[in-house]
Amino acid sequence: MSDPLLASAEASDLTYFAFAASAVDKPVARAEPETPRTAPGELPEVLGGRYRIERLLGVGGMGAVYRARDLLREQFGDPEPYVALKTLSEDFAEYPDANALLYSEFALTARLSHRHVVRLFGFEVDTACQRAFITLELLKGPTLDQLLSERPGGLPWQALSEIVIPLLEALAYSHSLGVLHGDLKPSNVMLADDGLRLFDYGLGQPLDGVLPGLPRLCRSRFAAWTPRYAALELLEGAPLTAAADVYALACVIYELSSGSHPFRRLSAKQAKAMELDRELQRPANLPAHCWPALRTALAFDEARRDIDAAGLLDAFRRPAPGLLQRLLRRTNG
Repeated sequence: MSDPLLASAEASDLTYFAFAASAVDKPVARAEPETPRTAPGELPEVLGGRYRIERLLGVGGMGAVYRARDLLREQFGDPEPYVALKTLSEDFAEYPDANALLYSEFALTARLSHRHVVRLFGFEVDTACQRAFITLELLKGPTLDQLLSERPGGLPWQALSEIVIPLLEALAYSHSLGVLHGDLKPSNVMLADDGLRLFDYGLGQPLDGVLPGLPRLCRSRFAAWTPRYAALELLEGAPLTAAADVYALACVIYELSSGSHPFRRLSAKQAKAMELDRELQRPANLPAHCWPALRTALAFDEARRDIDAAGLLDAFRRPAPGLLQRLLRRTNG
C-alpha cells in the first residue's frame, strides 16, 4: 500500500502548473476569430545557424537546457566555444505567446549583473523552426539538491555559510533591482567552479513599476510553483511577492543546515493544517544567533514573515556573540 504523504513529497520536487479555477470558469469574449497558429517545429541540430546542440543538460518546469557549441566563436579560434542554451520544452512551446514568456525571463535576468547570478548572453529566434532560445554561460558543478543527497545530515556551519551568504547576496541583489525569482529551490542553485550561481528565473516577474511593458506569466489564470517551496499565499492564489521568495529560500537554508525539509517535504498548506510549525527547532549546525531570523522567514502567514532577503543576509553575516555579550544579555534580560 502506497503512503500518500510519501507520494505527495515526491510530487513536491516538481514545478507544478495548473489553470486556476477562475480562468476555467470565466468565459472569454473574442472580438474576432483567432488566426491559426503554426506549431513550432522539432529542435534542429543547429539553432539560429550558429549553435550546434550537443546534449541535454536538464529539464525544468517549462524549459530545457542544452550544452551547445557556438560555431561562430569556434570559427574564430575560441578554445572554449561552449554555451548553455535554453529553449521551451516541446509541450510548453505550444502555448500562445510562450516565446514572449521566454523573452521575459531573458529581460529580467539580463538586468542582473552579479557574480552569483547566472550570466545571460542573448535571446534569439530560429525562424525556420519558430523556436525562441536564450544563450547563457555554461556552468559546471553540482546543484544543491545533488549536494543534499550526499550530505543527509546537513552541512557544518563553515560550509553552510559559504553557500548561504552568496545565495542571500544574489537574492537581495535581485530584489533590490525589482526582480523576483519565483521558483527558488535547491535544483536552481549551482556550485560552479568559480562560485555559486542562482539561475532559472523562468517563473519570475518584475515588481510593480519595473519593466512595465514586459510580458509576464499571468498567475491569476495560470499558476506555477514547486509545492514544497511555495509560500502559503501563492498556493491560495495571491500574486508572487518578495516575501514568497524569502519563504522558499528559508526552506532551502533549513534543508542545507539540517539535511531535512522544515515541514517533512510537504506544502505550506498541508504543513499548516498539521501545525508542523509548532515542531520547528533550530538545526544543530545553525548558530543560535541566526535562528530567530530564519524562523521568521519560515512563517506560514505573510504578515508574520516580516523579514526580507537583506535582513536574512545581515543575520547570517553577523558574527556570533562572544561570551561577555551573552552574559550581558542574560543579565539585562
